[in-house]
Amino acid sequence: MSAAKASRLPRVTAGEVIRVLERLDFTLSRSSGSHRIYKNKANRRVTVPYHAGKTLHPKVLTNILDDAGLSVDDFIAML
Repeated sequence: MSAAKASRLPRVTAGEVIRVLERLDFTLSRSSGSHRIYKNKANRRVTVPYHAGKTLHPKVLTNILDDAGLSVDDFIAML
């Protein structure tokens, strides 16, 4: 790995991810089972699996950040 490696993914819950998304003007579009689908004005869609108090798997968090167009560093700064 290079020295300019991205920051390590934080261990966060769905609630923490949702708070960051809402700060970025994503709004709850709909719910489907235990998943909450958020959209922004540019019609970018992010699906967050919501299980109260449970930590998201790192691969799931990576997918959420990709869908939202966020880097790990930007996400950490917004926590």
